[in-house]
Amino acid sequence: MSRNFSDMGNKKEHVKITSEHKPGFLERLSETSGGMLIGLASFALSFYLLFTNEGRALKTASSLDEGLSLVVPLDNIQSVLPGNERQLVHLFGPLKTSKPLYDPGYGLSIRAVKLKRHVEMYQWVEYEDSKEYEEDGEVKKETRYSYNTEWKSEIVNSRNFDREIGHKNPSAMAVESFTAVASDVQVGGYLLSKGLVEKIDNFKQMSLSKLEDPHADVIRAGDYFFHSENPRRPEVGDLRVSFFYAGLSGESTHLGPADTVTIIARQQGDHLVSYQTKSGDVLQILHLGELSAEEVFQKEHESNSMKTWGLRGAGWLAMFVGISLMTRIVYTLVDWFPIVRDLVDIGLKAFAFCLATSLSLLTISAGWLFYRPLWAVFIGLLAAVPIVIARSRVPPKKQQ
Repeated sequence: MSRNFSDMGNKKEHVKITSEHKPGFLERLSETSGGMLIGLASFALSFYLLFTNEGRALKTASSLDEGLSLVVPLDNIQSVLPGNERQLVHLFGPLKTSKPLYDPGYGLSIRAVKLKRHVEMYQWVEYEDSKEYEEDGEVKKETRYSYNTEWKSEIVNSRNFDREIGHKNPSAMAVESFTAVASDVQVGGYLLSKGLVEKIDNFKQMSLSKLEDPHADVIRAGDYFFHSENPRRPEVGDLRVSFFYAGLSGESTHLGPADTVTIIARQQGDHLVSYQTKSGDVLQILHLGELSAEEVFQKEHESNSMKTWGLRGAGWLAMFVGISLMTRIVYTLVDWFPIVRDLVDIGLKAFAFCLATSLSLLTISAGWLFYRPLWAVFIGLLAAVPIVIARSRVPPKKQQ
């Protein structure tokens, strides 16, 4: 059953209370069995994630070392040298595009690699805060729903609200967001591939202070164009539009000089494209600023290391969650006894932590076995540390 009531005042919120019978032992056991299947899937996924991550990390590191040993620096980027055909080259210089990017609907243009129109609508947003408690042998859930109006770049479907009446949003925006990309981007005499252009994402918001209102129903306020009668007091359904740019190009403008980028890629005619290494990875690197080849590869090594540790952490977490869900049935069997239940819960978490750590290290060592056997053996020995520590805390039978 459920009952609703609204709070007094102007605050848009209400509370719903639902109740259901407390699940019996068989119901809880059934739910735990379903959780075990999810845990098994998470457990299996963790092995795949950890093992493939080590191979990927080592392949990337080898490819970067190979690239650094082969890269050819280009001193003159204005003319294309045929002698460097199909070579991995390193160059830096200002970005250049053949023509500016336009948004005729709002009367603005800019010399840049990318121009993004960002549209937001003033909409109702629902928030909920729930808590459960037991009363008269039933499990009750109290959910407090509150509604605020906010600027959102995506349509908020008010049909999913607990109470749509008085909080209805439009189903579409009259103006859509989009990103315009320059058709040809150059550094010196070299044209950048699509993959390199995609890496130019240093977006900055455009100042609209020097622009006029493009239409009678559009008002400029600050760095936004408002489709609203009163931007200071917007109504649900009103729009505001802002603009962002990335990769300034061409000659100096009021926004500053063209952005300088450093590129490492394969020279193919007057194009810069991806380079396939013997290690099996692809090199197509772009960084903002003027960097030496050593600095670029050092940054790539650091990025590879961060990604590797991030995936290691995700793999360990997936394994810990999987083991916890698969052993949850033990907790369900004793949850009638509060003291025993709490002790079992602590024990199961400690077990999951130790086992997940050991198995994660073993999986990582297996991933290193074909590349660096000595490190693989060392990591495999580390995998036994959590088990040794756990066993050392168990007293001998004679002392029990």
